[in-house]
Amino acid sequence: MISKTYFKTFVSSAALCILCILCALCVSCSDFFDPTTDDEFEGSKGFTNNTEMYTGFLGVVTKMQAVGDKEILLTEPRGELIEPSDESTDELIALYNYEQNLQDNSYANPKGYYEVILACNDYLKNMEKYKSSPSADKDAWEALVSSTIRTKVWAYKTLAEIYGQAIWYDETDVTPEEAGNSEKNPVLPLDQIIDKCITLMDNGFDGVPSTLEINWIAWLDPANVSSIANSSYRKWTYIVPAYAGLYAELCLWKGAVMDAAGSDAKSYYKKAADLLLTALNKQICVTSDPGSNVYWMPSGSTPGHYTPIWNYAQPYPYESVSAIIYDFNNNQTNSLLKHFSNEFPNKYMLRPSQAGIDRFLDKTFNPGATTSDTRYKCCFGNSSGQRYLAKFRPVGSSVRSNANQDDVHIYIYRATQYHMMLCEALNHLKRFTALNAVFNTGVKAGDQDYCFNATSPEWEGFASTVDPTKCDWTADANWGTRKYPSLGIRGCFSGLTARTLKDNIVELGETASLKFNDLALLDESVLEFAGEGKVYPMMCRMAVRYNDPSIVANRVCAKYTDTGLAATVRTRIMDGGYWVPFILN
Repeated sequence: MISKTYFKTFVSSAALCILCILCALCVSCSDFFDPTTDDEFEGSKGFTNNTEMYTGFLGVVTKMQAVGDKEILLTEPRGELIEPSDESTDELIALYNYEQNLQDNSYANPKGYYEVILACNDYLKNMEKYKSSPSADKDAWEALVSSTIRTKVWAYKTLAEIYGQAIWYDETDVTPEEAGNSEKNPVLPLDQIIDKCITLMDNGFDGVPSTLEINWIAWLDPANVSSIANSSYRKWTYIVPAYAGLYAELCLWKGAVMDAAGSDAKSYYKKAADLLLTALNKQICVTSDPGSNVYWMPSGSTPGHYTPIWNYAQPYPYESVSAIIYDFNNNQTNSLLKHFSNEFPNKYMLRPSQAGIDRFLDKTFNPGATTSDTRYKCCFGNSSGQRYLAKFRPVGSSVRSNANQDDVHIYIYRATQYHMMLCEALNHLKRFTALNAVFNTGVKAGDQDYCFNATSPEWEGFASTVDPTKCDWTADANWGTRKYPSLGIRGCFSGLTARTLKDNIVELGETASLKFNDLALLDESVLEFAGEGKVYPMMCRMAVRYNDPSIVANRVCAKYTDTGLAATVRTRIMDGGYWVPFILN
């Protein structure tokens, strides 16, 4: 059942006001994460009205908030950039050292993800009962069920990419520990968890597909449906993992597993590419600001909009796809600043390694690199002789005026990540021309070097839905001249030059050519997603695909200044120890 403590996690004193308004479709309450009540909802009785239906979903979201920073804090010390500071703890040092027994390590404990899953199972069970109620809002019911499916899948995907395994269960009246001790809930390896996630996404729940989105603004702020930027409910649209990003990432994991087995994974890479292109085009093709629209596309506008991705009161619309959001004023916090910031009262337990910082300035690793590079300046700071990861509280930030104001948004997916995943899919589809354009140089209409034709197999999915002979990524969009056309993930940053990619499989052979390009994408991700908890899972996926743990070891071990420790860590990784070792019991 949904326990009483399940809803005690709501932290504001605004009581039931917002939930009543959700049902009435009014807009006078202040914020999504205000809801709380001293009236405890007893889940075993099921939902009796739409208010309780909404309350239950907010409980699921609150569980997500609780684990929002976990992947970052768990994987970054094991990754290529972050190391413990002098103020660190034994638990963080154990992660950094790749200790093989982490059973008593609170960071390594996956219980929080299973609590998200249990919350989803509870919620779906009660929604199943509530479906036949005459009072049930059918559209809202379906959208919330769909959102819960994706939340559950996101939790399992995250478990799989961190631990390489997970316990799948659909029970409701159990704790994570009880499920872990159950004979009917065996530990499943990564490939089986990915399969189960894809199956759930494909089948949905109780006749509801996993594709439905909640249009919060239409329900709560209908006056601003056509003017989303003016709505105070805009950030609500980010709180559920997006279907395209989640399914596409599952396809990339499935493709990696099949590649390792020597199976044909083309259908999964095509599915990923199709989903990502459809999602990107929907935003890129928005014509509310024709010619200068910079939504979801690396362009000449990107450098000036890079720091605000983190230094902004709400998830930044030019880049945001899905995000876990917090509000310090409502006592909702994560602990990123506590760990990374050296401003009192933060603890400064983790810092960027010198080797990790140097990668940004290494012209061999980062062609064309300079100290003026936007990402370098955004990521790192130095105060009182201490280097720190500045991405979550950029230098000069005035949005979070207090050093302990840990309401940093944590991105589940952002637009550049969509472009990077698209590149990975295009590589394995051998669409090398499109890959190079999205990754390095930008998509350009009429460029003879790329023979652009939006209707050709190479460029499938890039065509404008309005005018199939054109591509809205280019300066020559369907509505006219675009001020900020696509420049590519690297090409949008002044001074950077293209990374070398293989444009055929003849020179090195198919597997070696695809691997060469994959590693170029991985190295770029080291720069683009520094400190975000996204690089380490990608390294693990590459290691799985090519059965090559050195992909992880070569990038991680460079940060260890102690050669003995570096050798120990390398040995542990090469023995398959890149997955976090933890048994739920």
